[in-house]
Amino acid sequence: MVLKSMVASASDLSVVSVAGNPPLHFNNRVFGGGQVTSLGFRFNREKWKGNERFNLKVRAAVEVGVEGSNKGEALEGAFGLDVVSEGDLTVKGFAGLRKTKLVCTIGPACSSLEDLEHLALGGMSVARLNMCHGTREWHRDVIRKIKKLNEEKGFSVSLMIDTEGSQVHVVDHGAPSSVKVEEGSIWQFTAEHFEGSRPFTVQTNNRGFSEGIEVGDELVIDGGMACFEVTEKTGNDLHCKCIDAGLFLPGAKFSFWREGKLVRGKNKLPTLSTKDWADIDFGIAEGVDFFALSFVNHADSVKDLKKYLSTKSTKSIKVLAKIESLESLHKLEEIVRASDGIMVARGDLGVEIPLEQIPTVQEDIIYVCRQLNKPVIVASQLLESMVEYPTPTRAEVADVSEAVRQYADALMLSGESAIGSYGRKALAVLDMTSSRMESWSREENRQSLLNHHQLGASLPECITEQICNCAVDMANNLGVDAIFVYTKHGHMASLLSRNRPNPPIFAFTNDESTRMALNLQWGVVPLLVDLSDDAESNISKSVQLMKSKGLISQGDVVLVVSDVAPTRSTPTAFQSIQVKTVI
Repeated sequence: MVLKSMVASASDLSVVSVAGNPPLHFNNRVFGGGQVTSLGFRFNREKWKGNERFNLKVRAAVEVGVEGSNKGEALEGAFGLDVVSEGDLTVKGFAGLRKTKLVCTIGPACSSLEDLEHLALGGMSVARLNMCHGTREWHRDVIRKIKKLNEEKGFSVSLMIDTEGSQVHVVDHGAPSSVKVEEGSIWQFTAEHFEGSRPFTVQTNNRGFSEGIEVGDELVIDGGMACFEVTEKTGNDLHCKCIDAGLFLPGAKFSFWREGKLVRGKNKLPTLSTKDWADIDFGIAEGVDFFALSFVNHADSVKDLKKYLSTKSTKSIKVLAKIESLESLHKLEEIVRASDGIMVARGDLGVEIPLEQIPTVQEDIIYVCRQLNKPVIVASQLLESMVEYPTPTRAEVADVSEAVRQYADALMLSGESAIGSYGRKALAVLDMTSSRMESWSREENRQSLLNHHQLGASLPECITEQICNCAVDMANNLGVDAIFVYTKHGHMASLLSRNRPNPPIFAFTNDESTRMALNLQWGVVPLLVDLSDDAESNISKSVQLMKSKGLISQGDVVLVVSDVAPTRSTPTAFQSIQVKTVI
């Protein structure tokens, strides 16, 4: 079935009459035997009065088609489907593909080539490198290993650098890994830098960390992992007594509280420190795919970084904003609009807002991101107990399920994979839990409850948006096996993903940056292939390519969305929705 429209969006077209065959029965897949059925449409010109710059012509058709084995040749070049998706598709079929993407933080517990390969096989789509920890040489080694796995083993793992930010945190607490802090123990927090370590002495990264802090204030580690009371202040140093025993992680962040309220430092720190800019230059040189910007409080920080990247990098690098402060919540919409995606950093966010508000705030952030068509990662403490134990708590599994139910694009492991003893098991828990919750959502038809406001401002943007909205409605109603989309920059794939369709979305692109960026989009399986200007040729060849690999079979039904740019041979641009039955 093909629906082609040169200018009209679905809301501007109304069916007048159907000639020829009986109506199409979508739910029962009765397609009318492959004949062409003509449709008459009325175009709502009043809505677009004043848009004289558009040469308004409407052409639409509905066509039933079959894709045989003798039509077209395979797309040239290597098969661009990653080895994990290919294996899952072979074993589980279209319906068994997990839609929620998984992000793993790489640390000393999983940085060997063997461990990284196990994480990639377990479903890791994006590897996160936290610049709070490790040297650039260590991070460079990890990046090279992941790229080696991608090139030699057929993976497609994207790389993300998470900036340290200007917040106060621990440089060293005297141990290579986590330390258990005992109640009543006395610790010194200092900005002095020295070689080696001293007992019960914590080095911080900011000389002014104690400005405005008074005796009696509470020092909270990582949002509550441990708690101290300031008992003495000597110069810039603080002597603190542990009042709540707990775990002290390397590079832990800390905050100060007075009478139940957060104490903010007197000096306003920039979003990006001097070290952050050096880390960004390092990431550009190493060819990473994402930067996650810490402690973003306004959109200007994101815009400045994106402008910098446009002048310094030859590839498209996406910028994600981490929402982890009260100020960022006040400016959430403008930050989301400016960013290429969002990370809900619940750990630090839980320091600034009451704990009981975290669930509703998380849901609100995910909703805004979906409305504005930006991918969103839910992070921090998803399976925190698995840092030390091989089995998660049932409450943690419920927390993961809730993030999936809210249609987050991705879930992220932090300490669970970076320093935990059971990183691979934690990843398997995310995989199994998200797959089960997605299956339940399909059974309950939950995607039908999603409502989206219009994104497009211009007529062409509205057409693209409506084409993708209609395509997902058709795919769900027809019960097709998969959606194919052909995209240069990934925009149409993201619009399809926004609607959370039942079938998986296979995004064919000839741009490597687009392929790696789509690793964060819910339900999208990106493929790097050679594409021509001939849309029909691309469709035939990609279907044959999938068939030659045994990934689609006779009787499978595929809905195809394509966006044809004007060329000399086809000077008119049009978009199409087609339904192909494999024979």
